[in-house]
Amino acid sequence: MRTAYSVETVRTAERDLMARLPEGALMQRAAAGLAVACAQLLGRVYGSRVVLLVGSGDNGGDALYAGARLAGRGAGVTAVLLSPERAHPGGVEALRRAGGRTVSPAAAEEIVRRADLVVDGIVGIGGKGGLRADAAALAGIVDGSRATVVAVDLPSGVEADTGEVRGAAVRADLTVTFGTHKPGLLIDPAREYAGSVRLVDIGLGAELPADPELEALQHVDVAARLPVPGAESDKYRRGVVGIAAGSARYPGAAVLAVAGALRGGAGAVRYVGPAGDAVLARFPETLVSDQGPKHAGRVQAWVVGPGAGDDASGVGEALTADVPVLLDADGLRLASRAVVRGRGAPTLMTPHAGEAAALLGVSRESVEGARLAAVRELAGLYGASVLLKGSTTLVADAGGGVVRVNSTGTGWLATAGSGDVLSGLGGSLLAAGLSALDAGSVAAYLHGLAGRFAADGAPVGAHDVADAIPGAWRDVCG
Repeated sequence: MRTAYSVETVRTAERDLMARLPEGALMQRAAAGLAVACAQLLGRVYGSRVVLLVGSGDNGGDALYAGARLAGRGAGVTAVLLSPERAHPGGVEALRRAGGRTVSPAAAEEIVRRADLVVDGIVGIGGKGGLRADAAALAGIVDGSRATVVAVDLPSGVEADTGEVRGAAVRADLTVTFGTHKPGLLIDPAREYAGSVRLVDIGLGAELPADPELEALQHVDVAARLPVPGAESDKYRRGVVGIAAGSARYPGAAVLAVAGALRGGAGAVRYVGPAGDAVLARFPETLVSDQGPKHAGRVQAWVVGPGAGDDASGVGEALTADVPVLLDADGLRLASRAVVRGRGAPTLMTPHAGEAAALLGVSRESVEGARLAAVRELAGLYGASVLLKGSTTLVADAGGGVVRVNSTGTGWLATAGSGDVLSGLGGSLLAAGLSALDAGSVAAYLHGLAGRFAADGAPVGAHDVADAIPGAWRDVCG
């Protein structure tokens, strides 16, 4: 599992480690890893032109020492010092001894224009509130250059703990981060600025606490959570998921939610709603009822809301059941916060940014700009687990204490009905016995992977994504 830690946690770990190491050893470890990454990007170091953008923090020192190593291998290295009097003195001296030179920001545009590689060491992981004018100007110069850009620990202008970007920021092709990932490297919008991310081990592992600020499942973690039937399993022991979705206007939402559910690990799917004929025409194995959730028969979880329109009856009945409930689409709008908070069984809410904004009473832009804060606030307000959809999907447990991030998806998943498939898949995993946090994060992972497999670089429909779920499942377990 990939983990990310806050700035405060990282700094505490660094202090504890530095107390046991010779002075400057930790910075040298970071600089060595940074130099290797830069050399690999350059391919041929000798004769290449490297520009370092150096601020006053430790990441400026990392850049200077890495630049000294590259200069020692024959690169022409120039450091642009934003604050010469505050630049790391040992790093400046090392660079000059190795044959590098330093210049003022006034010379930056010309040398960046001719550079093969730019190393962003302007602002470290503690930067907040956006870049100052001089740093923002440098970010603009870099953005307009042809050079490959490497960020030191985190692109300057993005916030490490939140993933927020407030104004200008450096767009990197590669971010070399040290010791552990930072949340901003995994969450949009900041993730878009980081490019590829390489983690350099500097020995922090033993100093970091067991509970990270952010988690990201990987194949092995998902495989360990997937339900697998045993020799004595039958369709009821594997779990039955109920789907209360669709309407006369939106029967397709019911069909797609059932499609996701049938591929999600539960043994059977019960459908309740006005789209029974459409569901049976596509999936005759579905158990269809027109009696409402209370009289549909035994289920281990409910999915309510996709395409429901203004019919609140199914939502209300499902929320009174003593089983997990996944709330999506119209179900989010129709469910009472007090009822959700008062439930004894788990609830998993699955809004996109617009729905989350409506629930929080803020603008969509506010949610998209501060996704981590939004998912935590929703989880706290409703006492429910929340899956916030997006280019990076966030899943928070009830109360927002644990947050997972998923980035397996593709832009081709932005298609009508894709969320309905995700809801059915997540509900089926709930019925199979996964916790709300696990069901949401595993569903997001498989759904994103299925989207990639189905699209393969071309447009797809939601039904294609549902059909690709078994292939994603096999790939995870293979």
